[in-house]
Amino acid sequence: MSLILALLAQVTPIQPMPKGTGLPLADADTAAVMAPIDRMFAGMAARDPQMLLAQLRPEGGATVAVEGPDGSRKVSHLSWAEFATHLKPGPERYEERLTDPAIEVDGDIAMVWSPYIFLIDGKAHHCGVDHFDLVREAGAWKILNVTWSQRTTGCGA
Repeated sequence: MSLILALLAQVTPIQPMPKGTGLPLADADTAAVMAPIDRMFAGMAARDPQMLLAQLRPEGGATVAVEGPDGSRKVSHLSWAEFATHLKPGPERYEERLTDPAIEVDGDIAMVWSPYIFLIDGKAHHCGVDHFDLVREAGAWKILNVTWSQRTTGCGA
């Protein structure tokens, strides 16, 4: 047991990711990565499931880790079809904003990590961190998966 502790003591902690690239994006490649995310958000705002689904790879999905105000936690996974069923017509105006996205690209894979706030009619509804996995096929980026944390406390507008 002491050998394991000694080895663990020698391990250098992993450094956090550098601060996000911020907006506007630094180059055309990172802007191309953000394009399907922006169109996904536009589909959510328009409550248009087909607009949303057009940005996604069908084998992927959505995972949310909800943190309740009482400290309770729940993780749920949805297929893209299930996710899209939540976009029902209604009078409320939906808007999701990312702040300081960190964008990493290696060949035909990309990752976007960013704090976000989700607004309904201009008021904070929930917030957390979004994590998108994207792949590029035939020159077009598509979202494979999105995972996000979600809480209702500590959300500024």
